[in-house]
Amino acid sequence: MGDFYQNGIVTTLHNLVRRPVDDIEEDLSRFSKARPMSLVLPSLYSELEGPALKNIVHELTKVPYLSEIVIGLDRADEAQYRHALEYFSELPQPFRVLWNDGPRLTALDAKLKAQNLAPTEMGKGRNVWYCFGYVLASGVSKSVALHDCDILTYSRDLLARLIYPVANPNFNYMFCKGYYARVADSKMNGRVSRLLVTPLLRSLKKVCGSNEILEYLDSFRYPLAGEFSFRTDVINDLRIPSDWGLEIGVLSEMKRNHATNRLCQVDIADVYDHKHQELSPEDATKGLSKMSLDIAKALFRKLATNGEVFSTEKIRTIKAAYFRIALDFVETYQNDAMINGLDFDRHKEEKAVELFARNVMEAGHYFLENPMDTPFIPSWNRVTSALPEIREQLLEAVELDNQEFRP
Repeated sequence: MGDFYQNGIVTTLHNLVRRPVDDIEEDLSRFSKARPMSLVLPSLYSELEGPALKNIVHELTKVPYLSEIVIGLDRADEAQYRHALEYFSELPQPFRVLWNDGPRLTALDAKLKAQNLAPTEMGKGRNVWYCFGYVLASGVSKSVALHDCDILTYSRDLLARLIYPVANPNFNYMFCKGYYARVADSKMNGRVSRLLVTPLLRSLKKVCGSNEILEYLDSFRYPLAGEFSFRTDVINDLRIPSDWGLEIGVLSEMKRNHATNRLCQVDIADVYDHKHQELSPEDATKGLSKMSLDIAKALFRKLATNGEVFSTEKIRTIKAAYFRIALDFVETYQNDAMINGLDFDRHKEEKAVELFARNVMEAGHYFLENPMDTPFIPSWNRVTSALPEIREQLLEAVELDNQEFRP
């Protein structure tokens, strides 16, 4: 049960009374007449073989207000793409599956690469970017939601609450971020958010001084949540990071493009669990180690664009402040776990903090040595300026794939 407290500079929409999902969906069905809605699902083929996505599709069959579902499919050959088309055919809503590894979309990607406009890194950011391009090209919706395909505790009220703030014509929100308690199987999850992002934001405030961007990012209760919703026209100017900095990058972009009174966060789930990444302390290219590096680099870049000057000495000071603040948080979370009867392994928590502290230093050094690094994918406005027919070509490629291979 949430409270009504508003923290920070972003509006928080709480879950105060457990409003029935049928009631919310009735509102959304009415809103959909003026503001049609789409859902984007970025997916790896491997997720079609797990339990989470099967339940997500089953829940989505009960959703009455969506005009379109767009599935981005990564790491799939032709047989797997055919299977995906059959897999999602249970959906009663119009849907399209983007075969990102298929010959038509890879040819389109090569065309963009020739203009230095293509995503440079495989992953969720690239998948989402192409899905957003399709949403813009189809012109079906005025509001769009996005969530992951590995949510083990999914129910359709998550989507209803996520899209409601940008679908309601009486609200002025352009963007909404989902949040939830990361508690499952009698333990606290969300280590990167708890032990890296929040302590790092607090240490940056301490060393660099409080500023609007740090206050803004620290206003989000779960900044790494992969669930967003937008007004569709927001997507045109959105530059999406191609690495694990996606969530922080999207938040930063929304702050750059819109006033904070047009942005909000909403409580979308009492219980949330999904596929967990390994800590991967021995390999900085994998798991939570890579995630922490990419997120720290994203934060350094964002502050630099707002005029903050970094040096080796300042990076060391930030790391030292982070380490002390993060260890204090470990004790806080241990006490919180104990009063709630949750399991808590302090040794593992502190090992994670030690890894993240090393990666804060590594990210700072990388930033200083690579000041021209630009991990953002260009906005769709820039792409269509260079290649005016690209959206129509994307739309045609997806349609032809679906017509040729759909059973």
